[in-house]
Amino acid sequence: MKILFDENMPFAAEFFSGIAGKDTTLHPFDGRKLTAEETQNADVLLVRSITQVNQSLLHLNKRLQFVGTATIGVDHIDQNYLAARNIPFHSSPGCNAVSVAEYVLSALIILAERYQFALNDKTVGIVGAGNTGSRLSEKLTALGIKHLLYDPLLESNDDTRVFSSLSEVLACDIISLHVPLTTDGEYPTFHLLDQVRIKELNTDQILINACRGEVVDNQALLSQKNVGLGPKLVLDVWEREPNILTPLIEHTEIASAHIAGYSLEGKARGTEMLYRALCHQLDIPCEFNLSQFLPSAVISEVEINQHFDENLLNALTKMVYDVRRDDAIFRQQINEHGFDHIRKTYPARREFSSVIVSCSKGANSNGCYGVGFSQPQR
Repeated sequence: MKILFDENMPFAAEFFSGIAGKDTTLHPFDGRKLTAEETQNADVLLVRSITQVNQSLLHLNKRLQFVGTATIGVDHIDQNYLAARNIPFHSSPGCNAVSVAEYVLSALIILAERYQFALNDKTVGIVGAGNTGSRLSEKLTALGIKHLLYDPLLESNDDTRVFSSLSEVLACDIISLHVPLTTDGEYPTFHLLDQVRIKELNTDQILINACRGEVVDNQALLSQKNVGLGPKLVLDVWEREPNILTPLIEHTEIASAHIAGYSLEGKARGTEMLYRALCHQLDIPCEFNLSQFLPSAVISEVEINQHFDENLLNALTKMVYDVRRDDAIFRQQINEHGFDHIRKTYPARREFSSVIVSCSKGANSNGCYGVGFSQPQR
């Protein structure tokens, strides 16, 4: 069995080595440069979002029996083509949802500090209440931050949560986008925020896009910013990646290279989910799980000596993940090294759960564990 995997999939060699016996061979590849010739003899193809899997890539291959993407999004996969060839396909829904939610929370903490506002005084509008939007909602609930949800597909499918209209969500102080990229259906998300909707946003609002760049009309956004209008921007995703609209960067509060979901846990969960899916297809037992491979965090345990509040959240979040690091890397390297280089060389980042938070006597930890930090084992 020949398994091709994106070189940026953590622990792929550990999970997949020997999955089908001693004859298994593993071949890492550059996800942006993969060719039809390279995939010609693959039995298993494991990709991330930068690889377009379609007829152009696979037309030389006559033996492929499994395609998987270690990502939530699937807009880079021609599922109709795979289905026509009876090639099983698996994605990794929810694998990096926690990572993206923590990116958003880190950004909000930085902006609250920069502009001297309290998060509890703001209302957050979450566009898209699937895996990622739900994880963000859970963290905001734990912190007592008011938020609204917009997701007409889930609302029409008997989801019991309370939903708001798009206009209500887009009127919130903070807007965070967490939808897949779609171009058809009743609720397409391509340019969901188009020129008209962007013009309705004001300079006191914050717009965060950590889903897909094409959900927002970047040129319309730039036109607004060029005349001093439009919301404060946190952009992790961009139209036409990796060839992004670079003049927009200077108008952002925080900018990064599509790395919101790039925590070690987030990427590695995708690897684990594909490993389990392939084991199931081959009808063999799963020998490994992610906990066997994850290293201990640099700071793995802390003790807090006061009640958990926004100031303590600020300190704990920055200790684990300060989004300003990624913003600085992006601004310093985008012109010289490019978008893909930043993603490929992304430094290690852990999730809140990698840190155990214990409380001294009398300290109240309410919210601390709900936001994602781990409790000490009793």
